[in-house]
Amino acid sequence: MKHTLSVVISAYNEEAKIGNCLDSIPFADEYIVIDNTSSDKTAIVAKKHGAIVYTRPNQLMLNINKNYGFEKATSEWILNLDADEELTPELGKEIKVLLEKPSEELHHGYWISRRNMIFGKWIQHGVWWPDKQLRLFAKQYGKFLCKHIHEYIEVDGTTADLIHPYIHHNYDSVAQYLTKLERCTTSEALALEESAYQLTWQDAIRFPLSDFLKLYFAQRGYKDGLHGLVLALFQAFYSFTVFAKLWEIQKFPDKTMTLGAIKEEIQQGSKDVSYWVTSSEIHTASNIFTKIFLKIKRRMHV
Repeated sequence: MKHTLSVVISAYNEEAKIGNCLDSIPFADEYIVIDNTSSDKTAIVAKKHGAIVYTRPNQLMLNINKNYGFEKATSEWILNLDADEELTPELGKEIKVLLEKPSEELHHGYWISRRNMIFGKWIQHGVWWPDKQLRLFAKQYGKFLCKHIHEYIEVDGTTADLIHPYIHHNYDSVAQYLTKLERCTTSEALALEESAYQLTWQDAIRFPLSDFLKLYFAQRGYKDGLHGLVLALFQAFYSFTVFAKLWEIQKFPDKTMTLGAIKEEIQQGSKDVSYWVTSSEIHTASNIFTKIFLKIKRRMHV
């Protein structure tokens, strides 16, 4: 016997994308859209595509609204999506086959890889791929804990991976990125404040530099060309904005620093850059002797 499936979508001003999202899951038994008080026709479009629409305040912690949608779902299983996401036909078929299996053969939740389309390109490195998200789960076993804006659904039971990815039409423009940055950085700064994080002036340098090096070199974002460079620089700006907002939350405390201390911090940052540049050269080098030379060079800069 086939298990029933509810699709739950959270949306804000997504009239251009929500129809495609809903149409990509034609086999679901129920469609629920949580409209976060959109100012466009998101709710109207969603209803035309067969969704039940609930309007909720556009809260900073949107996972609260997603949990509300989970509570309204009447099916055994829930597929959670955002309005700018779509299932591929291959993933749709995989989910259909899965939900036809006996309960004892199923896990309580499933992780699905997410193919992020950013500025017109599929980004295949860094945090952007495979970017696994827990989106399919048995209703009685899963929900968001609502502690952090980027948290995963928590499942009280076993989980497994699905094979095929879904598509995320992430950022179409720089303006869209900056708009989302405003909400996300505020949430992250508040989370740091709640954790009693002790802010230092060095964080103004370390936050952005660390994230840039991690995304661009350690996670090989450089393989995505100019897109990879721009996204790594954006991530550095994102991290600096988190620092600045936390500083603001803490009432802009003054911090004592000297030119010597700043110079030392910058020199350490330069060493970190050199280390990761050389590590990337080692990874891309085809000649064994070149790799050995670069490893010696890297060791000298540690």
